[in-house]
Amino acid sequence: MKIDHIHAFTDNYIWVIRNDTQVTLVDPGDPAPVLQYLHENNLILQDILITHHHWDHIGGISQLKPICKGKVYGPNNPAIDGIDIVLKEDDKFSTLDVSFKVIETPGHTLDHIAFYSKEESLVFCGDTLFSGGCGRMFEGTYDQLCNSLQKLANLPDKTFVYCTHEYTINNLEFVKSIIDDDDVDDYYTISQNKRSKNEPTLPSNIGLEKTINPFLLQKIPENLKNLSQVDCFRELRIAKDNF
Repeated sequence: MKIDHIHAFTDNYIWVIRNDTQVTLVDPGDPAPVLQYLHENNLILQDILITHHHWDHIGGISQLKPICKGKVYGPNNPAIDGIDIVLKEDDKFSTLDVSFKVIETPGHTLDHIAFYSKEESLVFCGDTLFSGGCGRMFEGTYDQLCNSLQKLANLPDKTFVYCTHEYTINNLEFVKSIIDDDDVDDYYTISQNKRSKNEPTLPSNIGLEKTINPFLLQKIPENLKNLSQVDCFRELRIAKDNF
């Protein structure tokens, strides 16, 4: 098993779980690059995993489902056409011999879920957690998104983080504006170098995010340290929205 990526739109990654002959896709928002990838690599589409209902995550379902040999797995949201298996907290399933547990992560959207594999030490977290940041709140509350991020922060440090957007540089520029920290500066330099070569900054990992991502509330500005977790998160999210 290996994880590959397909670039879509401006900054989306469609993650590909693959073996020698088959693939499972995570959030295929655009079918065109997926179909090209499958053709060029002579691969069969087995399953599709969906984290939430935003168009840039589900836009490829209608064209890809006819060639999908397995199922479309996703959250409990009737607005998403084509879901075969509706998932909730702690549900378990396997695709291409990789076992996943579902983590409900509302906040960015109310239906948002993440896919965690303990055996493979990875999580597909959609738009809940980004490297150096987190998703905007379109439907949920500060309390919900804060709690969802803490769920992810509680995963083992070695867990690889596969989020769906290449936002790392912008996120770290915000972090650098509120925290003076060597870990953040070093990761910013590493990320800039990767992007200069058109390489993804992802995957990250939970241990790294705890050292550079204030939204996990492990490393926060001094002026916020006396606040509750939710109040601290609220101040950070508002500041990032206005950055």
